[in-house]
Amino acid sequence: MSDTAIDPNKTDDEFDETPSEPLTVKSLLAYLPGIALLVAVGVLGKYTEIWWLKIAKHEHWTVPDIEYVLWAILIGLLITNTVGLHRIFRPGVGTYEFWLKVGIIALGSRFVLGDVAKLGGTSIIQILVDMTVSGAIILTVARLLGLSGKLGSLLAIGTAICGVSAIIAAKGAIRARNSDVGYAIAAILALGAVALFALPPLGHAIGLTDHEFGLWAGLAVDNTAETTATGYLFSDTAGKTAVLVKSTRNALIGFVVLGFAAYWAARGEADAIAPGLRAKAAFVWAKFPKFVLGFLAVSALATAHWLNKAQITNLGNLSRWAFLLTFAGVGLNTNIRELARTGWRPLVVAVIGLVTVAVVSLGLVLFTSRVLHWNVGV
Repeated sequence: MSDTAIDPNKTDDEFDETPSEPLTVKSLLAYLPGIALLVAVGVLGKYTEIWWLKIAKHEHWTVPDIEYVLWAILIGLLITNTVGLHRIFRPGVGTYEFWLKVGIIALGSRFVLGDVAKLGGTSIIQILVDMTVSGAIILTVARLLGLSGKLGSLLAIGTAICGVSAIIAAKGAIRARNSDVGYAIAAILALGAVALFALPPLGHAIGLTDHEFGLWAGLAVDNTAETTATGYLFSDTAGKTAVLVKSTRNALIGFVVLGFAAYWAARGEADAIAPGLRAKAAFVWAKFPKFVLGFLAVSALATAHWLNKAQITNLGNLSRWAFLLTFAGVGLNTNIRELARTGWRPLVVAVIGLVTVAVVSLGLVLFTSRVLHWNVGV
């Protein structure tokens, strides 16, 4: 989902997601430098992993096996936070969100639809419990720290569901101010970067299995790109599980935004939602992340054996390459200096939210996995 940092001082027009000009050959060519940079950083990350292990073996060093995922992110971070990202690269680098969706859709070929249904059903229960507990705590802390009600709502929505995309989806529905949107996004992005580097070592220290860590990452990390990277930093299996759980979380965006929109509308501070089930269903559909349907469609084709081995292999390769560009984009889009400008109060609320979500979701994962034995292989 969209994870790009947003300036709190931007105007409403600058938040408009609708393209202002039709696509032309010239505008399409503008994406090429940035896409080339994504490919270069991703491939460099992959070969750095190989070189790192090769040098360590030759010199008889005992070193950690750092996955290409982390190398790609670190190289991207290094570029953005030292020499900076020149404007010629920005359009193409911003496409990492598109590659993320392509990767998730193609990954559907690696799942049996029955397992998707089982794990998705389990995830919904975990998400609802996690969302209720963490959301209530975030709203309470935001109120105690004197944040506006709508900024607290945006932080709760972003932390509980889908990070930046959920915040953007809620912006118009609850008539939030641009400054509130900017602060919420900056705080969520900062915490996503922290979770990316903190959760995998914690998972290993706690002794989580690949399946358990994938569940935890899918439940605890806000943005889809960071969730995917966090899972794959642990293992390939954990990465696939994290993507599936996060996709289930994403599917609930419309319902959560609808609830907050109805609350603020009842207080006269948002546009009223048209009565009737059809109007509410249209609202939810408008907010629903459509790439989740692509993932399910590919999974259904694979389950029905309508894809041969070669096609499944090709889709698997496409998924890996798409994620490689995504991981490079995560690093290239994380400007530490910009995140540091966030006010301390939204950041404190986000920190409390992250810790709460991480602790509650870990408890849910351990309880359902080790006590109830709700284990579904992927």
